[in-house]
Amino acid sequence: MANVRVTYDRTANAAYVHLTEPQARAEAARMYPCDPVKVDGMINLDFDKEDRLIGIEVLAASSKLPKHLLESAERLDADGA
Repeated sequence: MANVRVTYDRTANAAYVHLTEPQARAEAARMYPCDPVKVDGMINLDFDKEDRLIGIEVLAASSKLPKHLLESAERLDADGA
């Protein structure tokens, strides 16, 4: 099973699921916002210039992602550990 890097900023309540190799510096060429009404929140899909999905941004992450995933995520906020 592949390891997926997840970052989380508790202050912003935003998480990012990185779908690229950890050492890769993939840049998003375009972003596709999911319908906020249908997903009951803000979820954005990032694609690279070859139209490969490279990441998923989840806002209001604490209500959208499993608690264990956020607890094990790399913290980006100042009070993170």
